[in-house]
Amino acid sequence: MKALLVIDMQKGSFTSKTPRYDTNGIIQRINKIAAVFRAKNLPVIYIQHDGTGTGEFEKESIEWENLNDLMVKQNDILIDKYANDVFYKSKLQSKLNKLQVSELIITGCATDFCVESTVQSALTKDYNITVVKDGHTTGERPSLKAKEVIDHYNWVWKNMIPTKGKVEVKTTDEIINKL
Repeated sequence: MKALLVIDMQKGSFTSKTPRYDTNGIIQRINKIAAVFRAKNLPVIYIQHDGTGTGEFEKESIEWENLNDLMVKQNDILIDKYANDVFYKSKLQSKLNKLQVSELIITGCATDFCVESTVQSALTKDYNITVVKDGHTTGERPSLKAKEVIDHYNWVWKNMIPTKGKVEVKTTDEIINKL
């Protein structure tokens, strides 16, 4: 069973102070792949950073909410996370076990933080992983443009040595065509 993970596509991550690369394109591609997952009765899981007690991303605050243009449906699964690694102290692992998921399709924000941490963590848990090459984003960094960060991590993930599972990097259309 496959599951789509949509990580931290929250209002607090997409502000005028934290612009992200190709935000509208990323949202459109996530919505497109999520619609196909739903049509095939595959789980779509939205991960939201819950920073309760930190003063940022407080649960139920505006910055905690998913982006307005993200098409979150009633039957989608919402899971809170508390660190860059989506698995850390969250309900994700138990939910994936219950659904008998063995393959994760990963999208979201930010490429070099939460997406990267989740890919690394999922590897140690022996999942088959496909990162959506054109479905994750980040912001400008001190030494690199956002597009360079995204390209770098797509290259890293393509060249990782997996544990038991596999790691692939594919475009939205490539993934949809294989579903």
